[in-house]
Amino acid sequence: MKLGPFSFDAPVFLAPMAGVTDTAYRIIAHDMGCPLCYAEMVSSQGIHFKNERTLSMLQSEKAERPLAMQIFAATPEMAAEAAAYVEALGTADILDFNMGCPAPKIVKNGEGSALMRDPERAMAILSAIRKAVKMPFTVKMRIGWDESSINVVEMAKRAEAAGVDAITVHGRTREQFYRGHADWEKIGEVRRAVSIPVIANGDVRTYDDLDRIREVTGCEAVMVGRAAQGNPWIFRQLTHYLRTGERLPGPTMQERAEVIVRHLDLLLRYKGDYVGPREMRKHATWYTRGIVHGAILRDLFNKATTREDFLEILEEYFDYHEPKA
Repeated sequence: MKLGPFSFDAPVFLAPMAGVTDTAYRIIAHDMGCPLCYAEMVSSQGIHFKNERTLSMLQSEKAERPLAMQIFAATPEMAAEAAAYVEALGTADILDFNMGCPAPKIVKNGEGSALMRDPERAMAILSAIRKAVKMPFTVKMRIGWDESSINVVEMAKRAEAAGVDAITVHGRTREQFYRGHADWEKIGEVRRAVSIPVIANGDVRTYDDLDRIREVTGCEAVMVGRAAQGNPWIFRQLTHYLRTGERLPGPTMQERAEVIVRHLDLLLRYKGDYVGPREMRKHATWYTRGIVHGAILRDLFNKATTREDFLEILEEYFDYHEPKA
């Protein structure tokens, strides 16, 4: 798959997820072989008002490039301003626009998947962004608002006409949120309706899922979201599989422990001694899903407040001992 100056031979991308795909996790996913990470969505209003937390979300490191930065907005003016700011900042290589977030607080402002119900405003926004930036520009959308208003094919055609370089389709409606099954057939209809690349998103968790979604949709690339939470190894596995056909095993307990410590250390670096360990709690519970004593571990991790707390838990339950410096 080609996107602007970039070419991806094993295009399995990390989906943007609020509160998950920050710099720390993106670096880990990139190290595991993810060729393109999408950052968690950033508010155009936050950029306009120079909100400190918002602007901090636009920072990146060389270790995670190439990187796609995602913005959301309700008006063409705000979207164009934010897009131009991101391009000028130079911390991302690709700009993505969010038309898929189902969160009520986003939708009530006319942002995210609310735009699937307002095609004219959505296309005005996409056109404004295209005029504002020269960098590769993609859009992520759902298949529609609900089952009675599935309009993704028409929206995709109009997005292509507006100058978008690629489209990601999450195969659910807004009303589904993350329930039920992604409609891969509908994603395939989008792929056949446009000439730009389409990235298929939804329910890719295994090697067989990867085979099936590529077969059904015909898409050039696949995006992995919730299946990557606590499982960055999925990128090593799926990209290796696309290149060689070989199915690698999952991580060992030692590998899990090592990545938990690395993730924690990155959060400490970027978010500090107070926020870092507290954000690590949810990641640690994801990293230990499905293992023996999982419930006990979750309880312990959710009480951890320091790096030492995490190391003690890992030493007891993983027999992990940090290498000497």
